[in-house]
Amino acid sequence: MRLTRFTALLLLALLASGCADRQPTQQPKAPSATEERFSQSGKASYYARMHHGQRTANGETHDQNALVAAHRSLPFGTRVRVTNEQNGKQVVVRINDRGPFRRGRIIDLSRAAAQQLGMLERGVARVRIEVLP
Repeated sequence: MRLTRFTALLLLALLASGCADRQPTQQPKAPSATEERFSQSGKASYYARMHHGQRTANGETHDQNALVAAHRSLPFGTRVRVTNEQNGKQVVVRINDRGPFRRGRIIDLSRAAAQQLGMLERGVARVRIEVLP
């Protein structure tokens, strides 16, 4: 009888502990598409032609002729104004991929966006990005 009562109490304690909430892990806060005045400065590069037709992180097919870009943390669909700090040229792109994964770069642009910024020849340009409402 004692063993049965002990076993029942132990089983009840195990079941009760399974109902306890687990503390959620803290994830770094990614800038929100609606976050006011989010901007960032750094180097931009553009996708090589070999990426044309490949799948992006959000499942779309990459089109080098579309005004799209990759950013590490901005939500997919976010519209961003990219300004070439050297010549002042601007383009608005939509985030549809993740990257760039090369140190020191903040955004990867499609070939069409890079062309509008006048950076095709150099391949890399210093830019400022601003999230649009």
